[in-house]
Amino acid sequence: MLIDLHTHSHASDGTDAPARVVADARAAGLDVVALTDHDTTAGWDEAARAATEVGIALVRGTEVSAKAHGISVHVLSYLQDPAATVLTRELDAARESRVHRAERMVELLARDVPITWQDVLDQSRDAVVVGRPHIADALVARGVVPDRSAAFTHLLASGGPYHVHHYAPEAAAAVAAVRAAGGVPVFAHPGADVRGRVVPDTVFDELAEAGLAGLEVHHRDHTPAQVERLLAIAARLDLLVTGSSDYHGDGKPNRLGENLTDPQVLAAIVAQGTTEVVGA
Repeated sequence: MLIDLHTHSHASDGTDAPARVVADARAAGLDVVALTDHDTTAGWDEAARAATEVGIALVRGTEVSAKAHGISVHVLSYLQDPAATVLTRELDAARESRVHRAERMVELLARDVPITWQDVLDQSRDAVVVGRPHIADALVARGVVPDRSAAFTHLLASGGPYHVHHYAPEAAAAVAAVRAAGGVPVFAHPGADVRGRVVPDTVFDELAEAGLAGLEVHHRDHTPAQVERLLAIAARLDLLVTGSSDYHGDGKPNRLGENLTDPQVLAAIVAQGTTEVVGA
């Protein structure tokens, strides 16, 4: 059984519709795929319909923005109740803050490069969450940079000249909110030091105490040394170990199924979640 538990659609910062993500996952030979857009469940219904049509199991989830010790982190929430206010309040606040942050970043960028807020809106299309990837796409369309990766290397880098912070709950609070919503929290790409600072080992203990279920260990942004480190942490804290593509369509080089999750781990996630896997 081939299982990929981290993908994005154009409801957040992916380039494809939820139905397309699901159909492409089936075409790639996957048996199970999770849709985990940033701070939204807007793509769930469309993805569920597509999963039934193409014959693939769908795990519905969300990638929740958070912070720990001043470092930006993400918590994957699987199979939560989408109506649970304890989590939806945090998602709503994060989405609103992301939009304000994006507007301010465009204001700053416009002093030095040709870009407007309308350029960003033209790129975001059906997105519920407008953010830095859409600014990157606008910069590409304007010919300022060749691709998204180049935009994030300098112009949109965290701590770069145009960076603006946005609201995010503390990671332990995010984990607790996911659990309160009946979801299963997994720390997304926690050792991705290619993206910037990563959290110290003590954070994993804090999150485990708050209810963390697992670590996304097998991810393209993890070096072999980080994989070894994270496997040791997961074993010490008795956490589940997942693997995923973090697929964004054409927005990133990540390919569906390039990292996978063991079926027994998925079974453990399903046993802890509130909502059902579609098509299971």
